[in-house]
Amino acid sequence: MQNFAMKERLFFHTSRTFAFFVLIILVGIFITLFIQALPAIKTFGFSFLITSDWSPNKEIFGGAAAIYGSVIGTILAMIFAIPLSLGIAIFLSEICPKKLKTFISSAIELLAAIPSIVYGMWGLFYLTPFLGKVFGGMGIGILSAAIILSIMILPFMSSITQEGMQTTPNILKESAYALGATKVEVIKDVILPHIKVGVIGGMILALGRALGETMAVTFVIGNSHKITSSLLLPATNIPATLANEFAEADSDLYYSSLFYLALILFSLSLFVITTAKFYLIKKTKKGKIR
Repeated sequence: MQNFAMKERLFFHTSRTFAFFVLIILVGIFITLFIQALPAIKTFGFSFLITSDWSPNKEIFGGAAAIYGSVIGTILAMIFAIPLSLGIAIFLSEICPKKLKTFISSAIELLAAIPSIVYGMWGLFYLTPFLGKVFGGMGIGILSAAIILSIMILPFMSSITQEGMQTTPNILKESAYALGATKVEVIKDVILPHIKVGVIGGMILALGRALGETMAVTFVIGNSHKITSSLLLPATNIPATLANEFAEADSDLYYSSLFYLALILFSLSLFVITTAKFYLIKKTKKGKIR
């Protein structure tokens, strides 16, 4: 019994240490980014968040254009990906013939294994010319970046949603069919309400991936520090700005401004994902999401 108790305590303390280690890493990243960004914070303050002027030669920096590109691009990517992922999951789980199910599922999961730089090259050489022919211009901008991002996060959302649908008890579906419900009604009124938590969890994971994606977006967004009303004009976002300009930072203020952008991206990602997570937990405890 003493050996068993010692093993239990050892397992408990080891698990707790690993959990706190993750928190220590997060805090360490935040502190490092904050220290490096401190000169830019002292120089520009909160005006950095609302100005889009970006002139390294004059040492004038504003992150509004990059923040705008990150937020709008991520929102568009989620708008494109959510209905597609739900449709794919519903088709594979409830409609697709068994002979095709394995093949299509494997093909969708392979999308997650494609390197982001390959997505970027495909977007630059094929997607942007197509958008340019359809809408005019070069096709480089937030719209191209959003389409690329939606394709990249699609496997995560569809796989999680499909796995959630497969966990729906057969007795619930069979009971609905016995009462005369159609397949559409079973999916809408039985399966989807049963997997709401899983669907929202997949959205949270996809949102985190979309906010931080770098290489694919860098190829197609254009790296222009301007806020435009058109989604088809060159723009930028925080990851693309960091990837394009970090090696070119030739002054302490320039370097610190890039760290300021990295701190904003880190804080934005943490805020969005944490808020969504706590909202989900709160609604689940109240019984509004089952």
